[in-house]
Amino acid sequence: MARYPEPGKSKTRLIPALGEAGAASLHGRLVSQTLSMLNRFIVDAACDIEIRFTGGSEQQMQSMFGEPYCYRQQRGALLGDRMSDAVEIAFQEGFDRVLVIGTDCPDLTEQHLADAFSSLVESQVVIGPANDGGYYLIGQNSYEPSLFEQISWGTEVVFAQTMERAAMQGLSVTTLPTLSDIDYPEDLIRLRTKTPEYSDAIVTPGHYWLSVVIPTFNEEQHIARTLGQFTECSGVEVIVSDGGSGDRTCEIAYEKGVRVIRGRCESGRGRQLNAGAAVAGGDVLMFLHADTKLPDDFLKSVRECINLGNRAGAFRLGIESQDWMYRIIEFGANLRSRWFQLPYGDQAIFVKADLFYNMSGFQPWPLMEDYELCQRLRRLGRICLADTSVKVSPRRWQKLGILRTTVLNQAIVLAYKFGKSPESLAAWYRGTAIQKQQSLNINQG
Repeated sequence: MARYPEPGKSKTRLIPALGEAGAASLHGRLVSQTLSMLNRFIVDAACDIEIRFTGGSEQQMQSMFGEPYCYRQQRGALLGDRMSDAVEIAFQEGFDRVLVIGTDCPDLTEQHLADAFSSLVESQVVIGPANDGGYYLIGQNSYEPSLFEQISWGTEVVFAQTMERAAMQGLSVTTLPTLSDIDYPEDLIRLRTKTPEYSDAIVTPGHYWLSVVIPTFNEEQHIARTLGQFTECSGVEVIVSDGGSGDRTCEIAYEKGVRVIRGRCESGRGRQLNAGAAVAGGDVLMFLHADTKLPDDFLKSVRECINLGNRAGAFRLGIESQDWMYRIIEFGANLRSRWFQLPYGDQAIFVKADLFYNMSGFQPWPLMEDYELCQRLRRLGRICLADTSVKVSPRRWQKLGILRTTVLNQAIVLAYKFGKSPESLAAWYRGTAIQKQQSLNINQG
């Protein structure tokens, strides 16, 4: 199932990161790579390839992807209708096992296809679930249209609903390993260790030694000062990865001349960081909070850490307040960072780009993504702590109170270690903040 790579109509959810032309170009390369994999597969497999396409014409598809394929227009209003039609026609034409795949799963291999066809000897259905809740492959050994009916296409429940439909029909199902599709900007991180063709389509031409990724959400009060730190820096690329701000955050970033990626409101910071890193061109990546001021010689500090053979590092923590209690927080944070090599995200973590991509970046979590990344980094080598300090806004502690925030932070880390999910921890943190704000409103009223 493929689409002709027409700008503005192909991979539209990647347009905020790559632009219309870039998203279409990447889509074309994904299709080409999928066909290359299929060509390798059919050398030893008795299998025919049919490309069901939408957009463009058969001549355009042949011109772009080659002529030795059967091209047919997709038919139907919904994705389920179009897949159902393709499967039905294939069985009518005499095939006894049919697989339907997309073109946006670069991890799909010949072995997955071989396993899928083999499973259809005993199972009636085979499904390859995707990390986003959909599926990258579905196969049948007889036409079962019910699997394409009453499904919430394009949502995170597609796989679950399809499994429910199969159970209702009494169909035997084999599931393949879970793989990742390329649908959103944060998914692009997975392509940075694939073929050079993908990187060429993702990264803006121009060499940088350092790429700074700044996740934002309604940061109009801080973003101008943060971006102003890089006005005179050569060899530094700045990327603002926005999570759906409703204020002037993105407009200010555009005015400062930096690259802006607009993401989903519900994306979460882990996904925002990955989205920005995915399009970065620097040899080293730095992840900077929008309310953090770097030391004047930050570039020198980063170079010194990397030149000493370290592959990752962070700055000492400083808090922009004269309150003596913040000195205690700084002391504890810097002690933890040096002894246990566990800096937090507000300390401007930096890491060599090739290592970051090989690690598949941050976990797509709304909380604890920085903690988990540093846990993996320190298993691979020392995390350098620079001698200079960043200065962060005290707003986080002011919102809940210094003592309450400190206790809450430690409780969250402890709960994470005991297996609580980052999603539930994020909900807990937000709920505590909301309760505190409501209490303040009542007292002020």
